[in-house]
Amino acid sequence: MEMEGKEGVFLACSFWLVECLARQDRLDEAHEVFRRVLATGNDVGLFSEEYDTEAREMLGNFPQSLTHLSLIAAAVALSDMERKGS
Repeated sequence: MEMEGKEGVFLACSFWLVECLARQDRLDEAHEVFRRVLATGNDVGLFSEEYDTEAREMLGNFPQSLTHLSLIAAAVALSDMERKGS
């Protein structure tokens, strides 16, 4: 059985990548990914579950709490690692 619709990028995973890069002290890469993922939010900073990179539109549940939680964890990781490097 084939499902209708289209899958997008799971945004929580994108923020988890930021967190992992930051914890590996790969801060330049982490910041670049963070900026790109932040750009997928709407005008008030809310995020959906998924994002269609071709159509540049949000997909899935909106707003998505797991995405927002992973954003916070990524921001904390960046902040922690930047403080350690100071």
